[in-house]
Order: sequence, then structure tokens, then C-alpha cells
Amino acid sequence: MASAPQQPTLPLFYQDLMPLNSRDHGNWRTKSLESADFLKSQHAIPLTVDEFAQAQRDFPIVFSSGDNPLPLALMGMNEGVNTFVDDEGKINEPVYIPAYVRRYPFMLAKLRSDSDELSLCFDPTTEVVGAFESGEPLFGDDNQASETTKNILEFCEHFEQAGQRTRVFIEELTKAGLLMDGEIAITQNDNPDKPFLYRGFQMVNQEKLREVPKAKLEEWHKNGLLMLIHAHIFSLELMRVIFSRQVQQGKMPKPDAAVPET
Repeated sequence: MASAPQQPTLPLFYQDLMPLNSRDHGNWRTKSLESADFLKSQHAIPLTVDEFAQAQRDFPIVFSSGDNPLPLALMGMNEGVNTFVDDEGKINEPVYIPAYVRRYPFMLAKLRSDSDELSLCFDPTTEVVGAFESGEPLFGDDNQASETTKNILEFCEHFEQAGQRTRVFIEELTKAGLLMDGEIAITQNDNPDKPFLYRGFQMVNQEKLREVPKAKLEEWHKNGLLMLIHAHIFSLELMRVIFSRQVQQGKMPKPDAAVPET
């Protein structure tokens, strides 16, 4: 799944990419993440359609602006604010963790521009992959991929497949002209005359949704697309919940702030 780049050639979170191989990493291991510092300042996380049902319970689901929109789970209403991660990079409450986050520091990537073949890569700047004495080995004594590496590869493959389903979903929304620029105004009780206005994202136009032909709606109902649209729409009510979390945590947004393009 294409993701919002941090640098021109690197996806969100990744500082560098290196292909995993037994020659260079034969004695390397991977450890569990003790904290997610890379997540502390990220308010919008890419999401796949496979995750809508679970994610909509905890986060608003919106779509990024621009010609190639992506579904995003909002963990904060303002750039640099994640209301679910504390100052130590820990998530101390039961909440759905998007697959994009769980995949890090691994991912599938093209090593050659003239080939569509994907290889398992990792971010070498991470502290959870290296020549450690403890942790799960990435390769066995025979230099073959360990069960841990096979499981990582399988997870990344499933993520890519979910990304393909997500692109089909977005294409359907775009063809039907259902996406529109979003806007939400949130007021506080002590200052009702000065709402916090959020823009810079897209959402489903419910008026246009009601105009979709019955045959198309029946098709979407059968293939599950209509359920995804409803999950997105219902989740938007959580924007005010996330805003309240920011207020309670002392992370007050600025007036006229927006969810930036991600």
C-alpha cells in the first residue's frame, strides 16, 4: 500500500531501508518493541480496508487530500499530537494498533525499478533488529529464514494484499464521485463563539451516497464495500472524542487548525 512519504523515497516512520539477507544478517535477531517513539508525533496513520471494522471503534477514519487519497486513522486531531502514546512512547490502554504500525520496522519493497518483485526489507536505524545476544533469530544455522522471519514475511504479504483491496475501494469511491473535502467545527463550552475548525481531509458525501443507484448499492452490499463506507461515516463521530482527549491531556490545538494532508 502506498503511504505518506516522510522523505521522497521513504514511507512514514522509515529512516532508511535495507534488504534482509542471510549473508549480512545471518546472526541477527529481532526484539519486541518496548516503546514506539516513532509514533509519538504522528496523528494520522495509514489504514487498510481490512481494518475498518476494528479501527472505527477507536479512531475517526478519514481520507487524505489530493488525487491519490488514502484511508487514515486519526490518533490525534492536530499535527504532532498522538493522544494514545505517552511521552515515553508507550500505549497504556487497550486500543487497536493499525497494521501499518505493527509492520514496522519491516516492509516489502522493490529493489529494482525495472522489476515488480518485492523483497523483505527493514529499517536499519531501528533498535529492535541487530546482532543481539537475545531475541528471536532471523535465520537458522542453515542460513534459511527462521519461523520468525517467515511470519514477518507472511504479515507483510497480507498487508500488501490488503493494500490492493484498499486501492479497489478508493477507486470505487472516486468513480462514484463520493469523496468530498471535509470540514468539522468543534467548540468548547467555555468558548462557544470560537470553534476549532478542521479541514485538509476528505470524507464520503452522504448526500451523493443517497443518490447512488439501487443496483450499485446492492452490489456494494454484496461485496462488503457498503459496510466499509458506513464504518467510515460512523467513525467520524469520534473526532470530538479525540479532541476531548487532547484537551484532557493538555495538548490544546490551535484555532483554525486542520488535519493536514498526510
